[in-house]
Amino acid sequence: MKKQPLAYRMRPSTIEEVVGQQHLVGDNKIIARMVKAKQLSSMILYGPPGIGKTSIASAIAGSTQYAFRTLNAVTNNKKDMEVVAAEGKMSGKVILLLDEVHRLDKGKQDFLLPYLENGTIILIGATTSNPYHAINPAIRSRCQIFELFPLTEEEIKLTLTRALQDPKRGLGAYSIYIEEQALQHFVTASNGDARSSLNALELAVLSTDPDENGMIHITTEVAEECLQKKSLAHDKDGDAHYDVLSGFQKSIRGSDVNAALHYLGRLIEAGDLPSIIRRLLVTAYEDIGLANPQAGPRTLAAIQTAEKIGFPEARIPLANAVIELCLSPKSNSAITAIDKAISDIRAGLSGEVPLHLKDAHYKGANALGRGIDYKYPHNYESGWVKQQYLPDKLKHKEYYEPKRTGKFEQALANVYEKIRKSRHS
Repeated sequence: MKKQPLAYRMRPSTIEEVVGQQHLVGDNKIIARMVKAKQLSSMILYGPPGIGKTSIASAIAGSTQYAFRTLNAVTNNKKDMEVVAAEGKMSGKVILLLDEVHRLDKGKQDFLLPYLENGTIILIGATTSNPYHAINPAIRSRCQIFELFPLTEEEIKLTLTRALQDPKRGLGAYSIYIEEQALQHFVTASNGDARSSLNALELAVLSTDPDENGMIHITTEVAEECLQKKSLAHDKDGDAHYDVLSGFQKSIRGSDVNAALHYLGRLIEAGDLPSIIRRLLVTAYEDIGLANPQAGPRTLAAIQTAEKIGFPEARIPLANAVIELCLSPKSNSAITAIDKAISDIRAGLSGEVPLHLKDAHYKGANALGRGIDYKYPHNYESGWVKQQYLPDKLKHKEYYEPKRTGKFEQALANVYEKIRKSRHS
């Protein structure tokens, strides 16, 4: 029989063995209390890969001694679920770990619901997607939702140490000397993903020849080869993707160059050029806007250059754009103004276009009163003439509130204020 991977073998058999997620499984915390009282309810565990969703499910089963089955919402069919339901009927209760629960189709969902209702099946759904966005309300309403977080470096190190010392499930039967710096690489380069660090450690041990004394020596170089660039927790359809993008834009908005470059680096490492492009262009017009109107065209030029040259060189024009956007004066007056206008329209505040502004370029328009008394601004020395442009019910509305954070918009603000005063005089 093929030996299971180290990460699989080291899964906790009781709730006390779980490393991390102490806000859920620590003393007197919600999942620990459920297990102690044997009063389990269906739940959804969500968070990045490799942080303990499956481990918690198997630990719950081990602590309660209930039957435990694992299925995948995509690859397993309804017949597989029928087998689990039959086992639940016979034993009274079965714990079903359902991976990728956010991809459960309606047929499987409809089959499961009655068994969740009567408690025959205790569903533990595992997902990397935010359940409030991705999971059908019918399932979500029957489950408690718990968020899991990446393990700390101390927790990853504890997990690796246990694996190195455990002679039955882990690597304790081998004679291993691991350099401290090598161990630290396994800890830090996994970005909180215990499964990734365990699998890399096992690869290092199994692929390194023992020395003349039978000792397996794990150096930093070996560690770096076995756990190369760990792909960031960056599921483009999941929370991590949007969290990084949110952090990226908010760092630019907050003028923090170093933070913005950090998040740009994460997006570059994930190879996500389309998201970088979209967010940079949006930011240039939403957050910098009229305070530095040239930032938009220059950002577009940097993006076009990045697209032409591709990675890894694309990082250079992108970094230029990010630094300029960070250090530019900020103005959100344009987006605020248009959103106010749209809000009024959606609230039913629109009204008729004033007659003198209506299209008069057709025969009979004059007879309908279209375009009469329209004042052509170019005929006036100032280039502006007082007349009503907004519909009657909105004629006193003001949407644009200029900022004075940049020289360009400050000049616009002076013109706007002059026209505003003339309009109200």
